[in-house]
Amino acid sequence: MTDIDRKPSMTSLEAMRKFSETYAKRTGTFFCIDASVTAVVVEGLAKHKDNYGAPLCPCRHYDNKEAEVQAAYWNCPCVPMRERKECHCMLFLSPADEFAGDKQVISTETILSVLE
Repeated sequence: MTDIDRKPSMTSLEAMRKFSETYAKRTGTFFCIDASVTAVVVEGLAKHKDNYGAPLCPCRHYDNKEAEVQAAYWNCPCVPMRERKECHCMLFLSPADEFAGDKQVISTETILSVLE
């Protein structure tokens, strides 16, 4: 089974859900209007947390994920998000973004229903 096929642990999934909510509220950003986008990104962060010990951005290709985790540039929140509020994954969107919803919370149940 590859990393992509493996489900994240509930511990990491819950940690990344809570982190995402807290970070959105702290930065005044919002989740995508399509909850499935948020769910898939949170799942990807949780998988990377399980597999590599850090929430590496799941929306990018890496030749060497371990090296990328060590470099920390793409660990969520990545440098572009921290410096310019640019989220490639569409997890943290400014209110003016056309894909931004009005939510800064997502339930575990919503995430799990999308991932089934």
